[in-house]
Amino acid sequence: MSSLASRVLVAAVGLPVVLAALWAGGWWLFCLVAPAAVLALHEFFRMTRPLRPISLAGYAGLAGVLAAVQLSGLLWAVGALLATLALAFLLKGLGGTQGSSTVAVGVTLLGTVWIGLGLGCVLLLREVPEFGFVAALAVLLAIFADDTAAYFGGRALGRHKLAPAISPGKTWEGFLFGVAAAIFVVFVALYQDRNDFLSIGESLLLGVVVALAAPMGDLFESMLKRDMGVKDSSRLLAGHGGMLDRIDAILFAFPAAYFTVVAFLT
Repeated sequence: MSSLASRVLVAAVGLPVVLAALWAGGWWLFCLVAPAAVLALHEFFRMTRPLRPISLAGYAGLAGVLAAVQLSGLLWAVGALLATLALAFLLKGLGGTQGSSTVAVGVTLLGTVWIGLGLGCVLLLREVPEFGFVAALAVLLAIFADDTAAYFGGRALGRHKLAPAISPGKTWEGFLFGVAAAIFVVFVALYQDRNDFLSIGESLLLGVVVALAAPMGDLFESMLKRDMGVKDSSRLLAGHGGMLDRIDAILFAFPAAYFTVVAFLT
């Protein structure tokens, strides 16, 4: 099976499950997000094993962040992250393992913040009063449209490398196709609520935010993988790579979208 065919197959199976959980929201969405977060953090710690991350502190912090978001909101999630920092230093000191304490604790906290808050913002955006589902759906579809348009646009017309030192396959032409697709999807998804939720201008700006944040998330993971000398975070999802490979854009786009929406509504 070709890489493209396996990507389509995984998307065809996984997308309905994601959409159903997003529609249901609440604990149903949490039950989808939490296992995905654990798998992604596991892949991250395995990828960064030479840096000796403190896995126990990372998993505990991830659980704390997601539970805090689900039960109490963003403020307690920040508290969970601070507790993760303290726990990582404590376990590193008690363990007496070799390697730099600064690097080990820093990598541990990076994984918890990146994955925990990234997926936590999926829960937070879904819980926006009245319009949480349509907002989260718009962002999710925009990420998918961005990735798809960038892939096919880059293959068809790509000539100028976007970030050759990080991800040689990405082009400026593909990036622009992705930006246009993401903005269009957000605009269409939120158009019917333009008088009650976000105005047309705000929807377009949200589309720009998602269009910029999603490829940044992809490039960020590519930079980490290149730094650690790995191609994919795992082979869990066949042509999609690992869980972290599949959600890398989400981990940047949803926090950016959530805070943009909150800024518009306050």
